[in-house]
Amino acid sequence: MSADPAEPVYRNPVLDADWSDPDVIRVGDDFYLTASSFGRVPGLPLLHSRDLVNWTLVGHALQRLEPESEFAAPRHDCGVWAPSLRHHDGRFWIFWGDPDRGVFQVNAPEIRGPWTRPHLVKAGKGLIDPCPLWDDETGEAYLVHAWAKSRSGVKNRLTGHRMHPHGTELLDEGKVIVDGDRIPGWFTLEGPKLYRHDGWFWIFAPAGGVETGWQGAFRSRAFFGPYEEKVVLEQKDTDVNGPHQGGWVRTPSGEDWFLHFQQRGAYGRVVHLQPMRWGGGGSTSRSWGSPRSSGAESGGEAESGGGWPVIGDDGAPVAEHRRPDLPPQPPAAPATDDDFPGGRPGRQWQWTANPRDGWATHHSADGLRLTCVRTPDAHDLRALPNVLTQRLPGTPCTVEVDLRLDDGEPGARAGLAVLGDAYSWIGLQRGPDGTVRLVHRFAETVADQERDAAPARPAPGGRARLRVDIDAGARCRFSYDTGDTANTADTGDGAGQGGFRPSGQVFAATPWRWVGALLGLVALAPTGQGHAGTATFTQFRIRIQEKRADR
Repeated sequence: MSADPAEPVYRNPVLDADWSDPDVIRVGDDFYLTASSFGRVPGLPLLHSRDLVNWTLVGHALQRLEPESEFAAPRHDCGVWAPSLRHHDGRFWIFWGDPDRGVFQVNAPEIRGPWTRPHLVKAGKGLIDPCPLWDDETGEAYLVHAWAKSRSGVKNRLTGHRMHPHGTELLDEGKVIVDGDRIPGWFTLEGPKLYRHDGWFWIFAPAGGVETGWQGAFRSRAFFGPYEEKVVLEQKDTDVNGPHQGGWVRTPSGEDWFLHFQQRGAYGRVVHLQPMRWGGGGSTSRSWGSPRSSGAESGGEAESGGGWPVIGDDGAPVAEHRRPDLPPQPPAAPATDDDFPGGRPGRQWQWTANPRDGWATHHSADGLRLTCVRTPDAHDLRALPNVLTQRLPGTPCTVEVDLRLDDGEPGARAGLAVLGDAYSWIGLQRGPDGTVRLVHRFAETVADQERDAAPARPAPGGRARLRVDIDAGARCRFSYDTGDTANTADTGDGAGQGGFRPSGQVFAATPWRWVGALLGLVALAPTGQGHAGTATFTQFRIRIQEKRADR
């Protein structure tokens, strides 16, 4: 939801949807943000702001995931993890970790591209959350990354490397510069962001897990350590659980701000903006790591003193705050609505895997024309690569779209879905006799195929307006309008006068692993021979309900 620039304060979250693992930079008067995209395509979203509160989606840096064959089917816990965005030597750079392949980077002269193809900087399993630093004082370049235990058997430590200034390769085997196992009470240390400030090397890194953890800061006079640590943001008595992983940015007037995420179940990882200043008291922790023995205790108390970052309200997240000292901007937010001009989906849409030619047809009018792709997985939307998705808003809303099922074969179907480990969808399906009926189906988390959520009903003309009302706790109520009043009395749903009629029971949306629930548009058909038909979606709309009943 966009913020009114006339108000003297802003309210969190500033991005109320699943923009996971955000990182932010400033270039001139412009702020840019990227986020994890995992296995969805296009990947590496690029957002722009002039005031750190109102954001728009301006593109993606990654058009396809490589290798192509590995992302031909949905892989929601793979792909692009926790990218870092930087601007150096007149170019934009994004580094990310693919937990199965290694550290990659792309770069471009402008934020809108053209972006290079992915370059593998370091191969290896479990290398995640990389962040580069070009040190203007020395001309040296460095990179720090974390570890995924699911792939490497290692976690809770940060490894540092010297990097070639061209950003193409690492110059050493790396050293553990922060070992979370040696810091009392710390676990699941990850998501490092590397900076140079006031003569120190700084690493901002969260720990403790995304739902219950905290944001830490580490500092050292030398890149390879020793480092001392301090918790700089934690939940305390607020309702912002596990304030986690983000980036520090400074405005032209010298104000400091920190953007981070909060895990909110089916809504995914929403983004908060926190005020920040320098000058907090020193750490009382011992320092760990040294150039001679990375990850080992240094043997004495770390150098302490002032100069630590103070984030939020003395280390607690703020729900609202005075706006940044930046020129007022018109209200803005990443787009949600779409008329699909020329048959092309807007930037907010992503496929659940690498797309193939023929899934969507470009034409001269408005409307998204999807092919009913034949698949052996027609019984389970979670297995389909040809689902076009966008993020579920983090506040109660109503989602609507018009659907027409065009000429096609028996079994061809299309609809509007709420997708996660469990899912539910409502739409149209062509029967063996050629008639089109309104269907509503769902699948539980533990089920490997879907079931009917409501009886099938006639859809005269093969058209319907589909609706999902999403209330507090991501509870979804499906309804439909087929324009047919003749059979209203037979539905048993109490609608009485036509218009939208409720369908099925309330469905509680669930996240996927690492990914919040998604809204999806899909067209499919069972296996068979020949063209199965098409479906046309028009007038996709999301109406936000201003009252946040679950906040």
